[in-house]
Amino acid sequence: MSAARSKILEKHDDDVVIVSAIRSALTKSKKGGFKDTRPEEILMNVLKHTYTSTKLDPALIEDVVVGNVLPPSGGASAARMAAIAAGIPIATPITTVNRQCSSGLTAVSQIANSIKSGQIDIGIGAGVESMTFGYGAGAMPDGYSELVLENQEAEDCLIPMGITSENVAADYNISREAQDTFAALSFQKAAAAQKANLFEPEILPIRVKQVSPDGGKQFLVEHDDGVRDGVTAESLAKLKPAFKKDGSTHAGNASQVSDGAAAVLLARRSVAKKLGLPIVGKFVAAQAVGVPPRIMGVGPAFAIPHVLKKTGLQMSDIDFFEINEAFASQALFCCEQLGIPWKEAGLNGKVNRWGGAIAIGHPLGCTGARQIATGLNIAKHDNEKVFVTSMCIGSGMGMAGVFVNEQ
Repeated sequence: MSAARSKILEKHDDDVVIVSAIRSALTKSKKGGFKDTRPEEILMNVLKHTYTSTKLDPALIEDVVVGNVLPPSGGASAARMAAIAAGIPIATPITTVNRQCSSGLTAVSQIANSIKSGQIDIGIGAGVESMTFGYGAGAMPDGYSELVLENQEAEDCLIPMGITSENVAADYNISREAQDTFAALSFQKAAAAQKANLFEPEILPIRVKQVSPDGGKQFLVEHDDGVRDGVTAESLAKLKPAFKKDGSTHAGNASQVSDGAAAVLLARRSVAKKLGLPIVGKFVAAQAVGVPPRIMGVGPAFAIPHVLKKTGLQMSDIDFFEINEAFASQALFCCEQLGIPWKEAGLNGKVNRWGGAIAIGHPLGCTGARQIATGLNIAKHDNEKVFVTSMCIGSGMGMAGVFVNEQ
């Protein structure tokens, strides 16, 4: 064990600890369990669970930050409405943050930094997205400055995400076969984990109303409904490319368009101990970096070494990684670049042990917080200590966080 790993495993009163990390099920946009449920309702449920499940007086929550990408006005009013409806007092402020696919991790990092600086003692970092209600042309501006577009890298920020995936595949010679193998493993691992009920501890079942001609019916959303059993590289090979005629990115090796929310309750260790709150983990550090927008998917390959350098950790100090699978092309590239083995079948691999966004889904603002809930669940189940979450970010960035399991 390195000195840096030993150091982060130590417990100090001024540590930023995780008291609770919960998520909703992730459901298919426009087809799944949350297709008729507004994002603020999903968010309300996970926010309420963070303090009721830990028996925390909500008046002690001093700030809430919510990652959200697609709604008009950044979802600011809807997030405030969700917090109030969740029983969090009017006196507790809230803000939303949009760092695209890392918004949930950015929210958690902001709360952690507020605790570290002494501004607050307890706060919630969360993330939410309804791609049913937010995704599409309505989320895009009607134009951009011609002067700004004269800068090629600025213009590259507008490249469709699927084309950035094709760029990564072309630039780094990542074959369609390799991408389909990676994607099939994601489905196979997620299906096996779901069959074994491994996701159950991290998912908050939410009762919602689905619209129907007879006036609608109430039902419980408690499983990720994008997970498919029986997917193989051979079955994926039959799918047509989605973005270029001769491309390699398609519906089966890209992240699913999804709805969902997640929330992480953080506190200063001394305060958590004083209040008798459960401590399930520790926030160590998080870092974001910029990369060329045309190959935005390479972000984790640069963000992970950056956060490890800041903490003095080595790759060998990390028990496992949760790397968001925006596309198989970029997730596979990042694993290869970092020397993370990704070809292991079964549920004990080094990366995305129970599958990733290709199989489970990627509600943009939610994912960064969702990965923490999943990471802590995996760490408890497998008796691991240190894990890293990471994701690429549209417009050319990457972010990574380091966490310790204390369960």
